[in-house]
Amino acid sequence: MEELKKNLQKRKDKIHQIIYEADTPAGKWFDIILILTIILSIILVMLESVESFDIKYHKVLNIAEWVITILFTIEYILRVVTIKKPSSYIFSFYGIIDLLATIPKYISLIFVGTHALVALRALRLLRVFRILKLARYLGASQTITTALKASRIKIAVFLLTVLVLTIILGTIMYLIEGPVNGFTSIPYSMYWAIVTLTTVGYGDISPHTPLGQFIASIVMILGYGIIAVPTGIVTSEMTKADTVLKNTLHCSSCGSDKHLDNSKYCNNCGEKFNHD
Repeated sequence: MEELKKNLQKRKDKIHQIIYEADTPAGKWFDIILILTIILSIILVMLESVESFDIKYHKVLNIAEWVITILFTIEYILRVVTIKKPSSYIFSFYGIIDLLATIPKYISLIFVGTHALVALRALRLLRVFRILKLARYLGASQTITTALKASRIKIAVFLLTVLVLTIILGTIMYLIEGPVNGFTSIPYSMYWAIVTLTTVGYGDISPHTPLGQFIASIVMILGYGIIAVPTGIVTSEMTKADTVLKNTLHCSSCGSDKHLDNSKYCNNCGEKFNHD
């Protein structure tokens, strides 16, 4: 009995290493297959939304969706049973996303007219971000994450400045153009300022007076500079992000996946990694 328990635990550890990590060939292949399956499922969701295509190939689409749903269900169950504290995965962000992306097909068996659940199936695309641990293995995503965290305060100040500028521009244009030229209120004028500042330019509202057009020209030119600011901030921080975790170690006890390279124990709970 004791030997059976040990063998069972070894199998769980092996499966855990494959589905949660990407440091082994099996783990990398698992993630590649999972990415392809997710992409295929998203394509099916999009094709199903095309009425003429759905009418013609509804049976094929339905069978394919059931196959993918069953595969995702098996994967979800394996993720739960191979971790010592299932709640750490079940109630995590990606655990909830995995569940929401899997259950729509089962709900459709109980309730009729659940076409709106297509949106939940599209959540599967979010799972790609977790699988990007492959990219972290190469160092890329960790660098971007570090740069975004380091520049969050600067970006917040920048966005606040843009918001204040938008309010000022909206108020000025409301006073200059007025309701006669379509600037019926300050909030609506702020909408014009945002559209112009971001160089989108829908054209549903535009200044007619010479002064208003002059200000609009300045706002357009200013918009190009504003778009470049966040890019410069993040790029600057990326050049400073020298420390990159190049592993995909995942603790089977607490679910933590942030560990130093070549770690033998979990940095969060102290659990020993069961790796060959």
